[in-house]
Amino acid sequence: NRNISFTGQRQIPIFYNKKKIGFYVPDFIIDDKIILEIKHQPYLTLQDRKQIWYYLKGTDYKLLLLVNFGGEKLEIFRRIYDKARLRVNSR
Repeated sequence: NRNISFTGQRQIPIFYNKKKIGFYVPDFIIDDKIILEIKHQPYLTLQDRKQIWYYLKGTDYKLLLLVNFGGEKLEIFRRIYDKARLRVNSR
C-alpha cells in the first residue's frame, strides 16, 4: 500500500580485503538500502546473528533486519553496521 520498493533474491557481491570473494543472495532488499532476511525456526541462534554481521561487513549495506516467524513470538533482530565500518576504513 505504501509503494515501498523491494527486490527479492538479488545477488550481492561479498568483499574481503577489497577483493570479491563470492556472492550473497538475501531474501529481500528494501528500497535499495535495507537487507531483509526471513527465518522460520523455533528461535534465532547466535550463529544466525553472527552470519548477518558478516553479510553487512562484506557488503555496502548498513542495515539488516532478521525476522523469525517460527517461534512462539515474532522475533525481529536489527543489526546496523556503520560505526564499525568507519573504524575499519579509516585504518
